[in-house]
Amino acid sequence: MALDRDAVAKVAKLCRLEIEEEELAPMAEELSHILSWIEQLQEVDVSSHMPMSSVVEMELKKREDVVTESNRAGDIVGNAPESLKEYFVVPKVVE
Repeated sequence: MALDRDAVAKVAKLCRLEIEEEELAPMAEELSHILSWIEQLQEVDVSSHMPMSSVVEMELKKREDVVTESNRAGDIVGNAPESLKEYFVVPKVVE
């Protein structure tokens, strides 16, 4: 899959990245190479292999479920710099 300058400019805008005009062509070429590598990886037949989450064989330790006091919201938000009732107050990040 080949990307052109316009596609790179669009993706950069969506990612809120500022890319100089003279950097668009080299960036398009580099991203096209990366996408071609991904296409090569997708061609590999891995149907005979089991998916794994770790390269090391291990099993997680299990423990019995124990009922404990669950109304500790006041203690938890007490550590926050700012809270309202039993909620954390955070700066607004979406307009």
